Amino acid sequence: MDVKKDQVIRLSELPAGTRAVIKSHDESDFQLTLMEMGCVPGEPVWLEMVAPMGDPLAINIAGYYLSIRKTEADKIWVTCN
Repeated sequence: MDVKKDQVIRLSELPAGTRAVIKSHDESDFQLTLMEMGCVPGEPVWLEMVAPMGDPLAINIAGYYLSIRKTEADKIWVTCN
């Protein structure tokens, strides 16, 4: 997928190696957990790696690596840089 600057997409749609900024979350039971892990609006995020079958995703956020499932990444909206 080719992403354009300032385009808002789901984190799960971001190509590997791409930087973005978290814009918002979908309402879910997992929303608080995401925020506790550092996935807060305004935080820069880099999608570092995607597993061969597309799940899980390795992201770099707040100076550390975090592995999350694609279903959870679907709930995070990001703005491409």
